[in-house]
Amino acid sequence: MKTTLIQDACIVNEGQMFQGSVLIEGERIVRIYKGDDTPSLSVMESLDNLVDARGKYLSPGLIDTHVHFRDPGLTHKADMTSESKAAIAGGVTSFRAMPNTQPQTTTLKAWQDKMDYAASH
Repeated sequence: MKTTLIQDACIVNEGQMFQGSVLIEGERIVRIYKGDDTPSLSVMESLDNLVDARGKYLSPGLIDTHVHFRDPGLTHKADMTSESKAAIAGGVTSFRAMPNTQPQTTTLKAWQDKMDYAASH
C-alpha cells in the first residue's frame, strides 16, 4: 500500500482553514496534522510520496448542486464531457444536474436514459 504525505497545505475542512498536512495510505486519509503537529520521523521515512503543498489549498471534493449538463438535446451549449472535465479541474467530485434538457430529466427513467446516453458518447 502506497503512503503519501501532502505537506504544508492550507487545509479547508468543516468550516475551518488551517496550515497542516494530510497522511494518505492507499486511497484512505489516515491522519490530518494541524499546525505544529507534524509526522514522526518513522512516518517520514516510510513515505512513498511527499507532496510539497506550500502556498496551495487542500479541501475535500466539492459538490456542485447546480450543473448544466445539456445532454441530451442541447449539446450545442455544453455537454457532459466538457462540463465534467471543467468540474474535475475545479475540484468538484459530485454533482446534481439541472433538468433543463430536451427531454427534461425529471424522472428516474429520464435520469437513467441520460446516464446511458453519456456513457455511450
